[in-house]
Amino acid sequence: MRRYSIILLFIAFFASAQEQLPLRGLAIAAPSEENVDRFVSFIDKELSPLEINTLILRVDYNYQYKTHPELVEKDALSQKDVDKIVEICTKHGISIIPQINLLGHQSWAEDLGKLLEVYPQFDETPEVTLPKVYQWPNDDGLYCKSYCPLHPDVHKIVFALVDEVVAAFKADAFHAGMDEVFYIGSPNCPRCGGMDKAELFASEVTKIRNHLASKGKRLWIWGDRLIDGKSTGMGMWEASMNATHRAIDLIPKDVFICDWHYERADPTAVLFAMKGFDVASCTWRNPQVAIDQQHLLRELRASATPKMKSRYQGMIQTVWVSPKRFMDMWDQKSTEEPNEATTMKALFN
Repeated sequence: MRRYSIILLFIAFFASAQEQLPLRGLAIAAPSEENVDRFVSFIDKELSPLEINTLILRVDYNYQYKTHPELVEKDALSQKDVDKIVEICTKHGISIIPQINLLGHQSWAEDLGKLLEVYPQFDETPEVTLPKVYQWPNDDGLYCKSYCPLHPDVHKIVFALVDEVVAAFKADAFHAGMDEVFYIGSPNCPRCGGMDKAELFASEVTKIRNHLASKGKRLWIWGDRLIDGKSTGMGMWEASMNATHRAIDLIPKDVFICDWHYERADPTAVLFAMKGFDVASCTWRNPQVAIDQQHLLRELRASATPKMKSRYQGMIQTVWVSPKRFMDMWDQKSTEEPNEATTMKALFN
């Protein structure tokens, strides 16, 4: 009888470990205006058969905002373009989560982002000038610029954009990015210099979360700043080396965490789930790492308590090339391998 019970338990565990995870997502930049129709067709013919149900769309300033037209990029998406994407996603039951990078990622290499270009007073480190030719590492520790979270005018601007993009995409959630924040609590900042960086980060997350919650929307963020890079040995990219990790105990538990690891299937989803957060594991361009991450999540769900199981939500494929290039990879017009397309096919097929 005992042997029979053990066999049944093994069968139940194996079946649970093979179940499809609830969240099957793609995180990608919004397409350029000229590639909208191709992107819509890609959603219809390629994403829907894979049962993708979540699309994190990095919009940033690639939308014709009416609240702050001064921040609109050249050839930005019109509402008509957005409506095409919304319509096809609605048809296939795909939730769109628009993203604007908040706090960090306000510049890239030699280029300043729109927010700091138009409102330079929001810059956390105005003394750091962008180089003509960017290199890492550098004497300024410059990766990407940040805005000052304590500037009295910054949220009036960014929250207007957040509200507008959420409405434009008829979304129930918003992704604020907030990954790889190296500039925070700068000693030269007259507002936040010398302040606790974990408290600063947590305060910004909470402020964004509260704004969204007041409108019935949910906040999603990347999880790297909430992991201790020193004690885990994960370092400064996939975790924090500037003490923001303690913010994990200071932010609301309904923030959705996108836990990205690209070189190894690090089991940090357990950390977030045990702290009370819903979490998805995010991969990039290594098919084996993606498959290992997926197996790990399935095993965690199979062995978890019912309360913990629901927090392990699923997998998100991240794409850091343009949508056009990604679709070219998907159509095998690119010979570069491995890449995001081959990884996604391995993950969700």
